[in-house]
Amino acid sequence: MRILDIRERSLPISRYAGPAPAGGLTTSVVAIRIDTGGSGQPITGYGYASVGRYAQGGLIRERFAPRLLKAADGLVGEDGGLDPFKAWQAMMAGEKSGGHGERCVAVGALDMALWDAAAKAAGLPLHAFLSRRLGTTPLPASKVRVYASGGYPYPRDDLASLAQEMRCFADLGFRHAKMKIGSAGLDQDLRRIEAALTAWGAADHLAVDAMNAYGPAEGLEATARLSPLGLWWFEDICDPLDFETQSTLSSAYAPPIGAGEALFSAAEAKLLARHGGLRPERDVLLFDPVHCYGLPGYLEILDTMTAAGWTRQAFWPHGGHLFGLHLAAALGLGGAEVTPFAFDPFRGLADVTVIADGYASLPQAPGIGFETNAALRRLFEEIAG
Repeated sequence: MRILDIRERSLPISRYAGPAPAGGLTTSVVAIRIDTGGSGQPITGYGYASVGRYAQGGLIRERFAPRLLKAADGLVGEDGGLDPFKAWQAMMAGEKSGGHGERCVAVGALDMALWDAAAKAAGLPLHAFLSRRLGTTPLPASKVRVYASGGYPYPRDDLASLAQEMRCFADLGFRHAKMKIGSAGLDQDLRRIEAALTAWGAADHLAVDAMNAYGPAEGLEATARLSPLGLWWFEDICDPLDFETQSTLSSAYAPPIGAGEALFSAAEAKLLARHGGLRPERDVLLFDPVHCYGLPGYLEILDTMTAAGWTRQAFWPHGGHLFGLHLAAALGLGGAEVTPFAFDPFRGLADVTVIADGYASLPQAPGIGFETNAALRRLFEEIAG
C-alpha cells in the first residue's frame, strides 16, 4: 500500500442556493490516489476543507501533501491497509504546538480523503469502518438526527426569502433549523427571527448563529432580547477566544448556547470548558471535525470535553457534510448539520439520503459516499483526472 498521487483544487462556494459564487468564500478539494498493493485498480479518496473558512491550497501543496508522499510507504496499519492515524502523524511531523491558524483546515481536508480511501479499501461505509476501527459500541445507527442550516441574509427580499427557505426545510423533512444573525443590528435580527418563526413554527426548534459578531455590550443586549424567545440554541455569540465574555453571556442567557465552531484544538477546547461558563447539561458543542485537524484532532477534543463532564450527545459537528454525518453515527454524537441549499456543490448529503422526521439515512456505499451525490461525483472525478 502506498500513496501514488495527491491533487488539490481551490473552488469558490456560495452561501446561497445556485451555482453563482457569492461572498468570496472558497474551499480546497483534494483527491488522494492509493495503490492498495493488490491486483485491483488504485483507490482514490476524496475530501474537502469543509465550509466557512477559505481554501488551503498553498499549505496542502507545499507542506502537508509532500510529507504524505515522502512517508507513502510507511502508512500501513496492522491490517495491511492504509492507517489514517499514521498518515496524520506524518503530516504533523515537525509542527509546533499552538498557532493553529489555517493549517488545521489543510490537515483536515487531507485527513477526510484518507479516511474515505481507507474505508473504500475495506469495502465498508465510513461509519461502519470507524466503528470497527475505533471499537465504538453500540454499532452505529442506521440514521442520524440532523438539522437544516442556512438562513443567511439575502441581498434582496430578505424576510420573504428567509421565510420561504424555512418552509422548504420543513417540506424536506427537517424538524430543526438554524439561521444567521449578527450582521444587520439587533432590531433587524429580531425581525428576521420573527419571519423565520412565522414560517417555521416552534421557537425551540430554531437555532440562531451570530457568527461571533457581538462584543460584550452588544452580546448582553442580544442575550436579554433573545432569551424570552426560548430558541433551540444561540450559537457563536462573541469572539471564540474571548472566554471572559463568553462566560458572562452564558450566565446572562438561560436557554441553550452553542459554541466551539471556531476553535480548532483540544487545548482551546479545554479553555472553553474551564473558562467559557458553558453548562454541559444544556449547551451544545459545534466543533468542525475538518477544521480541527481531522478526525484525530476531533477525537482529542471529544476526550477533552467528556473528561470535563460533557456527554457525546452534546456534540453536533459543524460543516453540513457527509463526513460529519458518518462521525455522528460512529461516535454516538447528538446529530449533524446539513446545508440543503448553501455551498453548492457541497450542499445536501447523498442523492439517496432520506430525511424523515428530522433524521437522515446513512449512505451504504464504501467510504464517505461522495459518489452517491451526482454533483460531487463529477467534481471529484474531474479533479482526480
